[in-house]
Amino acid sequence: MTAQQSSRQPAPGTGTSLPPGAQIVVRDEEWLVKNVTRTDHDGDRIEAVGVSEFVRDQEAVFFTGLERTRDGAPGIELMDPAKTTLISDDSPNFRRSRVFLEAILRKTPLPQSERGLALADSFLLDPLPYQQRPAQLALSGRNLRPRMLIADVVGLGKTLEIGLTLAELIRRGRGERILVVTPQHVLEQFQHELWTRFAIPLIRLDSAGIERIQREIPAGRNPFTFFKRVIVSIDTLKNTDQYKHHLEHIRWDAVVIDESHNLINRGSLRNQLAQLLAPQTDALILASATPHNGNARSFAELIALLDPAAIRDPERYSAEDIKHLFIRRTKVSAEVREKMSGQWADRGPSESVHSPATPAEEKIFEELSQVWLPAEGSSVSDVPLFPYTLLKSFLSSHAALSSTVEARIKTLMKKDAPEATGAELAALQRLRDLTAGMTEQDSAKFTALVEQLKAIGVGPRSETRVVVFSERVQTLEWLRSTVPAALGFKGKALEEAARVMHGGLSDEQQMQCVEDFGLADAPVRILFTGDVASEGVNLHRQCHQLIHYDVPWSLIRIEQRNGRIDRYGQAHKPQFRALILTSDVDGAKDDRTVAERLLEREDEAHRSLGTAEAVSGLYRAEAEEKSLIQDLLKGRTVDESLQHTAEEAGGADDFLADFFAQVDDTTEPAADAAASDDSSAAPPQAHVPRLFTTTREFVDEAVREVFPDAQQSLGMDRDPENGLISFKPPADLVHRLKALPPDYRREQRLSERLLVTLNRKLADRSLVRARESGTSSWPEISLLTDLHPVVEWLTDKVLVKLGRQEAPVITADVEEPVYLVQGIYSNALGRPTVVKWMAVTGEEVTDDMVGTLREAGIGPTMANPLRRHDVDGLRAGIPDALEAAEAFLSRHRSDWDEALLAPIEEYRQRLGKWEQSTLAGEETKDELSRLADSLLTTGRPMLRVLAVLDSAHDGSVAQA
Repeated sequence: MTAQQSSRQPAPGTGTSLPPGAQIVVRDEEWLVKNVTRTDHDGDRIEAVGVSEFVRDQEAVFFTGLERTRDGAPGIELMDPAKTTLISDDSPNFRRSRVFLEAILRKTPLPQSERGLALADSFLLDPLPYQQRPAQLALSGRNLRPRMLIADVVGLGKTLEIGLTLAELIRRGRGERILVVTPQHVLEQFQHELWTRFAIPLIRLDSAGIERIQREIPAGRNPFTFFKRVIVSIDTLKNTDQYKHHLEHIRWDAVVIDESHNLINRGSLRNQLAQLLAPQTDALILASATPHNGNARSFAELIALLDPAAIRDPERYSAEDIKHLFIRRTKVSAEVREKMSGQWADRGPSESVHSPATPAEEKIFEELSQVWLPAEGSSVSDVPLFPYTLLKSFLSSHAALSSTVEARIKTLMKKDAPEATGAELAALQRLRDLTAGMTEQDSAKFTALVEQLKAIGVGPRSETRVVVFSERVQTLEWLRSTVPAALGFKGKALEEAARVMHGGLSDEQQMQCVEDFGLADAPVRILFTGDVASEGVNLHRQCHQLIHYDVPWSLIRIEQRNGRIDRYGQAHKPQFRALILTSDVDGAKDDRTVAERLLEREDEAHRSLGTAEAVSGLYRAEAEEKSLIQDLLKGRTVDESLQHTAEEAGGADDFLADFFAQVDDTTEPAADAAASDDSSAAPPQAHVPRLFTTTREFVDEAVREVFPDAQQSLGMDRDPENGLISFKPPADLVHRLKALPPDYRREQRLSERLLVTLNRKLADRSLVRARESGTSSWPEISLLTDLHPVVEWLTDKVLVKLGRQEAPVITADVEEPVYLVQGIYSNALGRPTVVKWMAVTGEEVTDDMVGTLREAGIGPTMANPLRRHDVDGLRAGIPDALEAAEAFLSRHRSDWDEALLAPIEEYRQRLGKWEQSTLAGEETKDELSRLADSLLTTGRPMLRVLAVLDSAHDGSVAQA
């Protein structure tokens, strides 16, 4: 290797950072880099975990400016990429290589140039765009640092907004050390929310807690370095005389101060605390529903904590001056109002599909209209509401009607005087005879359903999915047994194409239905479901088509059904259809009588009010239906019934009517920071390359690779139905779990056994159960997000499976060797500004490593043929591959820097106009200017060889 090649890799402390996931040698031992931060005097501060046998799983901190060998050379050796050792991967399906590459992808912080949100949809909360706006603002680059004031009114979820922002910072390597300061009474609530929702652990400290730690740690040790992420009450910390010497010698990645209006009074202890913390942190998040006390100067002081150069004149400034720092929404703000009322996406109209009754169905209409629901005279039944039960059953399907008839006959036969019900029994027998022998050919709705499914593209060779709702279990089961075959599904696909979900299934079975329907790779195309899925179930992930096979007689229920696919995150316009059975029989109460009109009223209410909940004034689906049937018995129409119930409900209590009524958006544009840019568009999503499509897939494969005997070595049990994973944590994981809240660890006995899941529904149910219990609010089961300590632990375990500076060789469908190379540009602070995942073939370079892997057939179904490779020959090609990769990075560097330069230059211009000196002097201005300089890309890229793809000797690759 030439001197030029050996100098290609920047040395530690020369302006580039050692990336998390990289392996280094310190004091002749191997370490895995976990986090790197820049210090003022000691170079890079490297947090690492031991890899080699003597230091395995031990945590340590090194400083590049202090570590030296005996001859004075740098004591931290980053592996020279040109010296990479190549090894053949003999694991099944190249599992070792795939999880290794995925671990590197997950471990590498997203670069500063990535403005999109990476984790917004991965936590235990509803994905509301307005709650994602603060994270979007923090990452926008509009301020030099992630600093802002979240001033949403009470009840809009500021804690969730803070959690989302912190999660995005952690994913970028900018949230390792977090300090949260809140009032005493919300400490536990805040701590609970951040762990249960986001898997961000905070150790709760009060005065007694700090004293306890000081007794446990060596004398003189800073208690705030004992834990990396802590939450402390502002009342504990406001005594800056006691804690000042600790706080002023520690740097934080992020500081959160809740109820920050308490910081306004200049000279107060709380204000002094804020003035102390603000310069000691990169990110600063202030939160308050009432941040303005009416005094312009005091509010300017609060803003100055975030950006001293934001306001030039503290007596005269506008919202425009602080829009890069300030976000405030009220309950009448356009975006919040739309999202809170259920308008998650633009929706298409509810299309009525008229289905003229077949001859067999017309006979039933005749029987119902003449005997059970005559226009004149009395019904054959002495139970007033039962004829409508029969009608609704028939409007669902002949199968449902048959079931209702049989149940009623059994009930009547049990009576002591069956002769009193002889007429009704005879009428029921006639209905039984009419339905006997009916098939799908006798069902107009069935024919219409099949036609509609074919029209929207549901079939054996299509990815299109659809939800079909019915109120009756008998209808659902009948459709499941007949529709797939009518659509052309055959063989195994015939059994897998459709699923049925209703209240008779267990919770686990219902969750499995929803999960399968939401997985892109699952074969299910049609979900036949009852109204058990109409409340709180997300069915929109892979679907934007919904069909009402029968229509519930409740506006609320219709809206709830439609809301399953009409939700935020829907990539397509939701499409709704309802099958409307029509009849030519005089007096027949077909679907035009009630169902079609309810569909129209729901659609009108949704578009004008945002919800149909207040139309009837009853606010319960069951009450709506019962009231409607009673009014129908009195001869009222649907519209007359709705008006009548609304008037009665309004006269009794108009609070809900006022609450749900339409309100004009009176928010001033300048005061509504959410309206900046495009408040109607969801925040952009980050481009995060993944070899595994889900965390579940990665965890499954990582466990198989690291613990092939997991059941024996970890006592691991896995429930395939509900996704529960139970195991005994080994010593190194127990050590990591010390970062979790002590109460949680103790109450749930985490050192003895861990219960985790990748099933959000299961985790959410565990959280709900915990909140309803009287013993502990901590859930037994935690959700395995990308931030969860168990996932991070597994990721580190995967990374150390390979030896020192080793990279795998993978047999792949390639014509010539392909070198997979990671390239990272950093700024003077050691933070990545550009991260590229390159595939180098000869002199050709692409920055789509994951795409290259997929094109080469790398995946779980690819068999490992255990072919021998010319490892020496492949190793000889590494220097040229590195040279081509660096040339590629150099050619495109200016293009990638564009995303960084624009906001920095904008800030420079604002800083150049800054003249006021009442809040800070020229020293602060110079410091801000230096900060702007430090954010730009500097130096040469750091390169790392990750793997090599090599063709099989005979040019083919075996498939599993």
